[in-house]
Amino acid sequence: MTDQICLGAIAGAFGVKGEVRLKSFTSLPEDVAAYGALTTEDGSRAFTVTLTGQTAKGALVVRLSDVLTKEQADDLRGVRLFVPRDRLPSLPDDEFYHADLIGLEVFDTAGGSLGRVKAVLNHGAGDLLEVHGPALKSTVLLPFTREVVPTVDLTQGRIITDPPEGLFPTPEEK
Repeated sequence: MTDQICLGAIAGAFGVKGEVRLKSFTSLPEDVAAYGALTTEDGSRAFTVTLTGQTAKGALVVRLSDVLTKEQADDLRGVRLFVPRDRLPSLPDDEFYHADLIGLEVFDTAGGSLGRVKAVLNHGAGDLLEVHGPALKSTVLLPFTREVVPTVDLTQGRIITDPPEGLFPTPEEK
């Protein structure tokens, strides 16, 4: 498990006074400003986040400390913002931070290895685990529901899945 958790990503400048569009990865988007200063992945810069509005498409508009011009905001496009794990609340047993799922090995209910979680995606209809593996010809998007993923064992670094039929290739298809 990583000591830093990504809470958001800068989507670009908003206006001409240094504000940025911020995609928040917190369950309530506006909570991204509640965890104190956020840092870049390498820790070289820290920003205090002040919410100033929201775009028509739902992105947050924020002011970052020390970002005063559109050019400075443009230079931050694509930068992800992190917070130390110890600033985040503890989660109930059936909830997980995405960062904790990435890298876990995925097994079927018979114990066969299916691959590893490369990313956790959400396109609006719920979380999907992006699974990659040497025996897979392409990425598999596994629905992250209790029915499909009955077991997440962080201490053992594994996920047990009962995937829908046809989602993963059978041994004969590999």
